Amino acid sequence: MLNEIYQMLDPVAIWIGPLAIRWYSLAYLIGFAGVAFILVRVSRRWKLRMNSDAVLTILVCVMIGVLIGARLGYCLFYGNGYYLQNPVEILAVNKGGMSFHGGLIGALIAGVVAARWTGIPFLTLADLGAIAAPIGLFFGRCANFINGELWGAPTDLPWGVVFGGSAGMMARHPSQLYEALLEGLLLFILLYLLSRKVPARPRGTFLGVFLVVYAICRFAMEFVRQPDAQLGYLWGGWLTMGQCLSVPLLIAGICLLVWAWKKKLPQQGLPE
Repeated sequence: MLNEIYQMLDPVAIWIGPLAIRWYSLAYLIGFAGVAFILVRVSRRWKLRMNSDAVLTILVCVMIGVLIGARLGYCLFYGNGYYLQNPVEILAVNKGGMSFHGGLIGALIAGVVAARWTGIPFLTLADLGAIAAPIGLFFGRCANFINGELWGAPTDLPWGVVFGGSAGMMARHPSQLYEALLEGLLLFILLYLLSRKVPARPRGTFLGVFLVVYAICRFAMEFVRQPDAQLGYLWGGWLTMGQCLSVPLLIAGICLLVWAWKKKLPQQGLPE
């Protein structure tokens, strides 16, 4: 059933004359729109005084940070030295290649800038972003599935998908959808439910939970996901780059949660 659905999908959502608008681009737009909605909704529940200028500043900073970070992260972590020898290719975003871990680093750096410009504490912004980020992850992974990229290992399960091309004609795990459900939907529901407590939990709690749960889900999903061809398996032939990068996230998340609950700093927004 799932394979039949995939075969009917077109990576191009809309043609406007010669211009092709792909689902991947729409996923980014929808994801950032969802982030804006959650920022506003949760900040109101937490009684944070976040005006429209602050929301726009945060979004612009995060969009730039995510896009630059995701691209540079891919070139650094997954390029296997290719981009060091061909630095101009870093700009060839039309050829694909975005890394979540790089995007996360970019978003956090952008958050520091946004915090300085808006006067909102960095960890409060990071917590809000952590609640909203799984929405973008969900749509991004769905777009990966439509594009037929980042596919899983071979499987004989009834929901296996034949992606064709370099994936071959064997049925594979739709690992993109597994990640969409775990790193996207499940993580969002968990963090959103946690956010409903008023007053909000200590500053840094939501970012810590995000890092821990994402790292665990990503590490587990990599076992059914085909490793990048240019890298293969690392560390004795059983770990992928995604797993190696997720371990520091898990450690950082645990440390942040311990720190947050020792300090118990309240969430704060813009002054009146």
